[in-house]
Amino acid sequence: MNIRLIWAIITNILEEAAIALAIIWWLPRLGVNLPWRSLIILMPAWLAISTFTYWKGSRALMRKPLPGLSDMVGSKGKVVSALSPSGMVNIRGELWDASPVGTRLEAGVEVEVVGQEGLKLVVRKLERPAGDKR
Repeated sequence: MNIRLIWAIITNILEEAAIALAIIWWLPRLGVNLPWRSLIILMPAWLAISTFTYWKGSRALMRKPLPGLSDMVGSKGKVVSALSPSGMVNIRGELWDASPVGTRLEAGVEVEVVGQEGLKLVVRKLERPAGDKR
């Protein structure tokens, strides 16, 4: 069992105990008397809410981070609109504003990301070995 699950179980038990104490001891001292069946309804409801939030939170924490500029260097893609001096490239299924290193690049040319300037990618033409027919 991981530490996060153990911590969630412990805190849920403490929350349930606090709810029970509030209904049984604190609220009657303030003149608010709730019937016992309110505990029978409230406790499973609180357990369900806690379980749901733990499940959704765990899924969110295990999700891979979305790609961004920081990990784009080295990615490959294609020019969508001519890069002269800037245009659009398709990298990992996303459109990015880009500028070429050196000369103009036409649409359809395969490129590799070599850097970034602000929110714009800097790309160079992807050189293929002589025997590569891709």
